[in-house]
Amino acid sequence: MIGDIMAISYDYYRIFYYVAESHSFTKAAELMDNNQPNITRCMNVLEQQLGCKLFIRSNRGIRLTPEGEKLFYRVSAAFEQLRLGEEEIERDLSLETGTISIGVCDSAMHLLLVNKLANFHERYPGVHLRISNDTVPQTISGLLRNSIDYAIVNTPINISSPLVATNLLSYREILIGGSKFKELASKPRHLSELNPYSFICLRSGTSARQFYQDLFLSNNQRLRVDMEVFTSDQILPVVKANLGIGFFPEAMAKKALDSGEIYQIQIIEDVPERYICLVEDSSRPQSIAMKAIKEVICGS
Repeated sequence: MIGDIMAISYDYYRIFYYVAESHSFTKAAELMDNNQPNITRCMNVLEQQLGCKLFIRSNRGIRLTPEGEKLFYRVSAAFEQLRLGEEEIERDLSLETGTISIGVCDSAMHLLLVNKLANFHERYPGVHLRISNDTVPQTISGLLRNSIDYAIVNTPINISSPLVATNLLSYREILIGGSKFKELASKPRHLSELNPYSFICLRSGTSARQFYQDLFLSNNQRLRVDMEVFTSDQILPVVKANLGIGFFPEAMAKKALDSGEIYQIQIIEDVPERYICLVEDSSRPQSIAMKAIKEVICGS
C-alpha cells in the first residue's frame, strides 16, 4: 500500500488540489486547460490507489469526504510551499533578493571594490552584501570553509585547486615618511641605507609582511619592523605622526603627498607590482547573485 501511494503521480495531486479548490471537475478542467472526462478519470485512479473515496458527488457539485479533507489539508500546504519556492526563485532570478559574502583586504576595498560595490548596489538594491575583513591567509581559509563566496585580496597568495584567481588590478606601493624624514626623501636610497630607520608594517602572517620580507631578503637585507599595525589604513596616520616609515599604495598616498604631509622615499632597487585579485572556489555552484556581482567586479 505504501509503495502504491509513493508511486502516485504528482499530477494526480495537482488535479486533486484544483478539483477540491473549485468544488467542480468541470471548473478544474478549465483552470488546468484540460478536459472534464480526463480529470474525472484521474481522480478515480487516485481514489483507487489510496483505497478510499475523496469526493461526494451530487447535482450541486462535489464536496470532500473526511478522508478528502485530510488529504486536502496536506496537499494545499505542499502546494503553498511550492508556490513560495517558485516565487523565491523568480525573485532570485530577477536579483530582487539574495545574499553575497565577500572577504576583502583593505587596499582592495579602497583601490577597487568601493566603486564596484556602489555600482552593484545601485543596480540590485535588494541583494544583501556581507563584507568581512581579515588577513589574506584567513580570508582564503574562509573561502575554503564556504563562509564567504568570494575573496578579493592582494598578492602574494598561496592557493591550489579548486581555488582559482583572476587578476583585477595592478598597483604599486611606495615608501613614505613624515616631515621628520624629509632629508631621507631628498634622494633615491638603497634598501641597505634604511636599516637605521623604524619601519611600520602590517603584522606577521599578512601577505604584505611576507611581500616585503621577501623583497629585503632578495636584496640580501633584513626587514626590521619596529611597529606593527592591524590594517593598512593605520599606516598613513602613523607615518604622518613621524613614528616611522612604511610602504603604502601610491594611489592612496597621493592626497597626503600633494599636501606635503608626507614624502616619498625613492628606492633604487625595483619594488615589484602587486595585484588585487578575485579568488573563487571553482568546485562550488554559483548563484545568480554571485554571477552578477562577479560580472560587475571583473568588468571595466
